[in-house]
Amino acid sequence: MDVLKKFLMVVGGIIVLFIATSFVIPKEYSVERSITIDASPAEVYPYIVDLKEWQKWGVWFKRDPQMTLDYAGPDRAIGMRSEWKSETEGNGEMEITELEHNKRVIYRLYFPEMDMGSTGSMEIRPVSNGTQVTWRDEGRVDNNPVNKFFVLFIDKLIGPDFEMGLENLKTLVENHG
Repeated sequence: MDVLKKFLMVVGGIIVLFIATSFVIPKEYSVERSITIDASPAEVYPYIVDLKEWQKWGVWFKRDPQMTLDYAGPDRAIGMRSEWKSETEGNGEMEITELEHNKRVIYRLYFPEMDMGSTGSMEIRPVSNGTQVTWRDEGRVDNNPVNKFFVLFIDKLIGPDFEMGLENLKTLVENHG
């Protein structure tokens, strides 16, 4: 019985430490990646402003070809929405909330299974050797300790998908133009 008592005290101590540590972890997160594409902003922008085009370069769509997609709202405009359902990639919604022609697309993401949302953006700017595209996702989690620890790893979880998506976008734009 003494061993069980010690074990439970150790487990309890770990849980208390886990919760206490979560109070110093920030609630906000930001993930950002950039790439330079050998094309003009006007050649890149159509692949970003049209959510239907994301299927051609987004990694999530390639990982689950069975993903179901629905679109609503005006094409290539504020209010365009996509909704997806996937057994392997999860379910989600995306809606364009702001646009600046050939410069920026800002969107809202929502993942109903986790009741978690974020704001994403794709910024496009001309540079000497083409167009720099910067993809950013920013959000905030609640006070749940598990969600706060999730923030510590979010860059490693999402960053590689952004990198591969930007590489796919680069290949698509450069080979199409």
